[in-house]
Amino acid sequence: MSNLDPSALRARLASTDGPTYWRSLEELAETEEFRRHLQREFPATAAELSDPQGRRTFLKLMGASMALAGVTACTRQPAEKIIPYVNAPEELVPGKPLFYATALPHGGFATPVLVESHEGRPTKVEPNRDHPATRGGTDVFAQGSILTLYDPDRSRAIKEYGEIRSWDVFVSRMQTAIAAQKAAQGSGFRLLTESVTSPTLGRQIEELLKTLPGAKWVQYDAVSRDNARAGARAVFGRDVETRYRLEQADMILSLDADFIEEGPGRLAYARAFTDRRRLIDGQTDMNRLYVVESRLTNTGAKADHRLAVRASDVEHVARAVAATLGVAGVAASALPSGVEEPWVVALARDLSAHRGRSVVVAGDHQPAVVHQLAHVMNAALGNVGQTVEYTAAVEMRPQIQVEALRELAGEMAAGTVEVLVMIGVNPVYTAPVDLQFGERLKKVPVAVHVGLFEDETAPYCRWHVPEAHPLEAWSDLRAFDGSVTICQPLIAPLYENNKSAHEVVVAFTSNPTQGGAEIVKAFWQAEVTTPSGRFGSLTNVDGQPFPSFDAFWRQALHDGFVVGSALPAAEVTTSGPVPPPSRPGNTSAVEITFSADPTVYDGRFANNGWLQECPKPFSKVVWDNIVVMSPAMRERLGLPRPDVLEQWAPLVTVRWKGREITGPVREQPGHPDHSINVQLGYGRTRAGQVGNGVGYNAYRIRTADEPWFGTGAEIDSTGESYRLAATQMHFQMEGRNLVRGTSLTQYQGDPAVAQHLEHVPPYEETLHGNEWKYDEGYAWGMAIDLNACTGCNACVVACVAENNISVVGKHEVVMGREMHWIRIDNYYEGSPDGPHAVETQPVLCMQCENAPCEVVCPVAATTHSSEGLNDMVYNRCVGTRYCSNNCPYKVRRFNFYLYSDWNTPTLKMARNPDVTVRSRGVMEKCTYCVQRINAGKIQAELEDRVVRDGEIVTACESACPTRAITFGNINDPESRVAKLKKEPRNYGLLEDLNTRPRTTYLAVVRNPNPELAPEEEPAAGHHG
Repeated sequence: MSNLDPSALRARLASTDGPTYWRSLEELAETEEFRRHLQREFPATAAELSDPQGRRTFLKLMGASMALAGVTACTRQPAEKIIPYVNAPEELVPGKPLFYATALPHGGFATPVLVESHEGRPTKVEPNRDHPATRGGTDVFAQGSILTLYDPDRSRAIKEYGEIRSWDVFVSRMQTAIAAQKAAQGSGFRLLTESVTSPTLGRQIEELLKTLPGAKWVQYDAVSRDNARAGARAVFGRDVETRYRLEQADMILSLDADFIEEGPGRLAYARAFTDRRRLIDGQTDMNRLYVVESRLTNTGAKADHRLAVRASDVEHVARAVAATLGVAGVAASALPSGVEEPWVVALARDLSAHRGRSVVVAGDHQPAVVHQLAHVMNAALGNVGQTVEYTAAVEMRPQIQVEALRELAGEMAAGTVEVLVMIGVNPVYTAPVDLQFGERLKKVPVAVHVGLFEDETAPYCRWHVPEAHPLEAWSDLRAFDGSVTICQPLIAPLYENNKSAHEVVVAFTSNPTQGGAEIVKAFWQAEVTTPSGRFGSLTNVDGQPFPSFDAFWRQALHDGFVVGSALPAAEVTTSGPVPPPSRPGNTSAVEITFSADPTVYDGRFANNGWLQECPKPFSKVVWDNIVVMSPAMRERLGLPRPDVLEQWAPLVTVRWKGREITGPVREQPGHPDHSINVQLGYGRTRAGQVGNGVGYNAYRIRTADEPWFGTGAEIDSTGESYRLAATQMHFQMEGRNLVRGTSLTQYQGDPAVAQHLEHVPPYEETLHGNEWKYDEGYAWGMAIDLNACTGCNACVVACVAENNISVVGKHEVVMGREMHWIRIDNYYEGSPDGPHAVETQPVLCMQCENAPCEVVCPVAATTHSSEGLNDMVYNRCVGTRYCSNNCPYKVRRFNFYLYSDWNTPTLKMARNPDVTVRSRGVMEKCTYCVQRINAGKIQAELEDRVVRDGEIVTACESACPTRAITFGNINDPESRVAKLKKEPRNYGLLEDLNTRPRTTYLAVVRNPNPELAPEEEPAAGHHG
């Protein structure tokens, strides 16, 4: 290495672009960019630098500081041209965002949203608080949709047998294929979609099928609602949609239904349920929730009484309750092991005492008989018309989807399917394994796959057409109550050949050149001109007819919904008897249950880094799926206890119906014994760079006859361990009163009981004191109602999207380096196998008035503002991390590496321009969305007024479907946050440290049945 001049190389490397990604000197030596640079600049030493070992030796000689600071710390961005508007849109003001109303599909149903855009590019999803179906709120999938829109792995080209074709060529070929099918009455034509609630798309498909009488339309969702549909047909003799009015319910029984997290009405139900538990403004009564479930869910964690049983035992518990209620025609069956008769009797007595004010909800994955039992119990309790309503089906053509898919697979095997068009589905990956969909698809001469990605189904098809993302395509969707939203894009499709479902379907008609906007607008113009009656009277908000179609169109686009389009309640009568009890299963046999993953759903979000890195509720696992079992079952199987610090988990093989998968075990307090749960959505092979090869594929053992659960699974240890990335043990605050809780009876006797659990020292008794006075001006603060928080993670992903927070990957999470500014902690009370309380608590920067972080920063990078914010000055931060060490709440994150992608053009479009994109080496944390605070203050100053209460909404507050988070000016005594901080349930986290946090919590209050509460326990803080 004597030929190398260190000083010359330092100068050269400081003036050139270093590699964008690096983790260590060893990795730097391996990079092709570094090798080429050294060989170009030092050809005389090329032989010495030809192998990585030589380059590593050279780097060590040059010194780590040179390599890290000179080569990699400075990332020069390529020159980019700024092109000004020639004719700027009238409404566009550079730097000021615009919002437009639309909806995102989830399971075919609408999630109404507002989309924030900057200079024409969507950057953030917000809830549409005016929409009658949800009243505001979003979920993790809506918040993560922005990243999917800009995913660089999205499909961009139309392909035939892998060769790129134009749209015109595709249309020409489809016209030829459909002409041949018309000659045969369409007997060989099949259309496969997900559930369709779009009125326009449904009409298009119906009109197409009229020209092809022998054709068939099949719908299939991997997370289907077949059991609910079959149960309604059995009771009512027709398809109906069940709608719950939880705001009217005093008593709720959930039969394995996670109604606040799953299903089309989840956002509305979460809000309605928690509204009855707020205990503010003098409210002293609340609802009571009983949950019988086969795995710990967000709904179960909020229960006042929770019973963990195997999925197959839910029917027997439901029968026992119905028989105790005296429901005619329901035969009781023996109670499952561990379920005591007094519990059932007390539950039935409570429901009976609240006739017309109670409700029974059955989970979609429970069999049809459980749904029948729920319907007849609601009828017997007088709940129909009060807390339960029935409407016509929201889907355009309801089906028992797995049976329709089974029939399609049989036709494919028989060779009778000649043209198969698949829109927005990935059946090779998601279809039941026993249908052998991929092998049978090879027999279809003309198979067309339309999707966002070239996924697992695409290679089996002759044609692949890239699908337009919902945020870049025109359409319409119905919400769970039937309310219609016109889906409008603000941005054109990122890629020229991206097509919506409307444009693909019209390619098979006599007018194949219509665009999506034209198709949707023409449908609604005909509906306004000649109303069909399917969407109400189509009047404006004042109940008056629209003077013209343009008036209707403008209002529908502006409001985000068609006024009065919700489906009216229908009269129903029970017709079919409830079948006799099924035979109880072997209580010692292992039951397996399948569930959609809470962050990647059925696998469609597997390539979304925001969602992959979002910790799952309760397990807090990221970047993986797991095999969930109870602690007792793990011990009985002889599996080693998982190392929760190093996060090594035992690896097991699960065998089911002659097939097997291998995955890591994670024990879950509150999970029923003799039962395991596996999650769908992982083990992808063609998801994209982010999602490929992550986790195991549970679809490989899922069958059509038992898609949700069954007994007889076998579990064998592989003797190996697997390292999980889970965040539950990161940033702990052990042994303190963190979540405070009490019972409703105690709260009614002493509303301030939770405040008595911690000593609060005088303000001046602190080592971290500030001399700030907050008597005038703004004083920003936040209150979080733990009675309303469901732990849904919407706030976590919303914060990531709003603040350009980096995804770090599994390896960095294992190291404890996740960058989330909000975390949701879980606390269990009771035994690990049967906790009687599970609490969730969002934790973010407390914005302490006596901030321990500020006094230890040597460069004043963390400072205090006159409005009470704990500000971060990125340009000052030198990465000492003293502030993080001195933070008792462990809410500060250090940006170790250059996690942000500076090069991919589409990912640049996803970023919020109002927030700095951090490079590396700086401390990050919650800022109360200071960019939103400043925008609100600037607008108020321009109008010569003070900021109005509710005018500034943080990203987490906005996303929350239950409005558990409230932000505002605590100096305004009439503000919502000031009033909440005066509530007797209000307390601060770690108040004994006298940090005086600006973020406070409202204590949890449970409403147990006195018959089931052994003794009144004192109020307590949950320690973890």
